[in-house]
Amino acid sequence: MSEDTHGTELTRRRMLQGAAAALAVAGGTVVIGVAGPGGGAATAADPGASDSFDETFQGRRIQGRPVDGGSHQHGGAGTGYQVLIDGDELHMMRNADGTWISVVNHYQTFATPRALARAAVNDLQGATLVPLTIA
Repeated sequence: MSEDTHGTELTRRRMLQGAAAALAVAGGTVVIGVAGPGGGAATAADPGASDSFDETFQGRRIQGRPVDGGSHQHGGAGTGYQVLIDGDELHMMRNADGTWISVVNHYQTFATPRALARAAVNDLQGATLVPLTIA
């Protein structure tokens, strides 16, 4: 006599279903993580809650402001943005979905340039930002 053990048996199908469910949950977390302060994602026309900022964060001066397309930032024609940390420019780029990445942490996206600047300060851990030269 054989017992039916299908209910407790770990099969490839069940493993794949579990992996798919885990990826769906992780994907949902990423979508929530890139939402802006009002719950909506930042858009290409709206860099964040305010156009400019100038503040001290963890002892470092961070500044952000829109710039003309003449900057070497990659925000797009007329929608460029510049972030400075202690007067040094943080090289950053706007993604197609309206989020921002920087050279300091290019594996994580941020909804606003201010959030990007604060994360860069955290990642620098007191180190000086070295200017990036583009050849």
